[in-house]
Amino acid sequence: MGFVNRRDVEAFVHRDWEAVQASKSAYWANLFQQRGWRPAWTASDALWLDVRRTQPHYPSADNRDDDCAHHLKLCNLLDRAASAFAGR
Repeated sequence: MGFVNRRDVEAFVHRDWEAVQASKSAYWANLFQQRGWRPAWTASDALWLDVRRTQPHYPSADNRDDDCAHHLKLCNLLDRAASAFAGR
C-alpha cells in the first residue's frame, strides 16, 4: 500500500465539493431513469450491512425515534405540497 502524501490530502480537502455533489446527483438520477429503484436499493442495503458489521447494535432506540420523526416531517411536507398542487 502506498502512503498518502500532503499534496493529495490538500487536493482532496480543497476540491470543488459542489461539483462533486452535482456529479453524484446526476449519476443517480440517470441511473434511476435507466434502471429504476433497484440500484439505489442495492447500494443502501450494502451500506446498511457495512454499518451493522462495524456497529452491531445500530440502530439504537434513539436512532429509530429520530428516523421516525424525520419520516413524519417529510410525510407532512409531501402532504402539504400535494395539497398545494391539487388546488391549482
